Formats: sequence, structure tokens, C-alpha cells
Amino acid sequence: MDSPDPDGLLAEQLLRLTRRLQRIQSRQLEPVGITPAQFRLLRTVAHYDGPPRMADLAHRLDVVPRAVTTLVDGLEASGRVRRTPDPDSRRAVRIEITDEGISTLRSLRNGRRAAAEEILAPLTADQREVLGGLLTALVNGMPERRC
Repeated sequence: MDSPDPDGLLAEQLLRLTRRLQRIQSRQLEPVGITPAQFRLLRTVAHYDGPPRMADLAHRLDVVPRAVTTLVDGLEASGRVRRTPDPDSRRAVRIEITDEGISTLRSLRNGRRAAAEEILAPLTADQREVLGGLLTALVNGMPERRC
């Protein structure tokens, strides 16, 4: 009989927690009419000091430019972002978050906080602090990703 694999068990627990977070997030996003990928793009656009170029977004999200185009199409149709010409290049397009997009982000961030509280409810404040330190160590040990 095989002995328990602690790293395998830990990986399974992380996967289960990730799936639970994704289910909660999907439930929150559905009534708003936004997909998780659109939410990620909207958050990314909001983190720039000015409207980013589509190519910048593709690089930051680590996706092909065509994927960004599709996400922007959906967010633009819902009034959450708008395309603007790039003053430095006639061929480039910049993506600007709208007031509706900012409002959507604010609403969804509050929902994320509530979801995190639900998931972390069984932990004491000390346990949350330890978990935060461990997660920071894991994230910082990964190759750099900006989102």
C-alpha cells in the first residue's frame, strides 16, 4: 500500500479551494453579466495610470491579442470600456475604463471581499495571518505575473 503523499494532498486541497473560489466568483459575476475573463481584463485596465494599448493588455494577461479583442468587444458592448485612438500611433488602440466599468469593479470587489470572508470564516485572525504569509511566499516564489 502506498504511503500518503503530503505534497499531493496539499496540491489537491489547493485545487479544491481554487474551484470553490471560482464557483463563488461565477455566482457573483453571472447577475452582473460579466465573465471571469472580462472581470480580469477590467481589473487590469483599472490598474494602469492611463488607457493601455491592446498589446499591453495581451502581454500583461499573458494571452494572444485576439483574446483581448474578444474580451474588449464584450466589455465595450456593455458600456464598461471604450476604445480610444492612440495619440502616438494611428494603428494602435487604447482601452479606457468607463464610469460603468468603475462601478462594476467596485460592486464586484465588495462581492469578492464577502466571498473571501465566507471562505476564511473558520480561521482565527492568527491563522489568517499565517496563511497570508504562506500564500505570499508561494506567490513570490512563482515566475512574475502581473495579474
